[in-house]
Amino acid sequence: MQLTTYLFFKDNAAAAFDFYAKCLGGKVAMKVTYGEMPGSERVPAELRNAVAHVRLDAGSARLMGSDWCPPGGEPYPGIHGNRICLDVDTPAEAERLFAALSEGGKVDMPLAETSWSLRFGMFTDRFGAHWMVNCNRPG
Repeated sequence: MQLTTYLFFKDNAAAAFDFYAKCLGGKVAMKVTYGEMPGSERVPAELRNAVAHVRLDAGSARLMGSDWCPPGGEPYPGIHGNRICLDVDTPAEAERLFAALSEGGKVDMPLAETSWSLRFGMFTDRFGAHWMVNCNRPG
């Protein structure tokens, strides 16, 4: 079994996943727009270029998402109630990922040593996704 995080973006999933691929050293393995899906002739013109599904593979990790296409027309609620946690092996990798992914975002808790980790920090990236970066103590 693999547990995968799936994020909904207002209208910038493609840009977010290109950014994540660059920062995480991964690859956007699949991306399809609503206009490329079967039945796309029924999709409103303004949604045809929106991302219906995107998948990023980075090592053994996977992240998926799409642009918000609400059933019933509900407004976009934002990304909330969760954090993506990156567990890394070294403080240097924690520092690199924290700096890269938080660029243009908001640091919620600066990356620092804690009682449980060599490095831990939290931020909200420029696309509104919430992250934690953690480097556990050996042992």
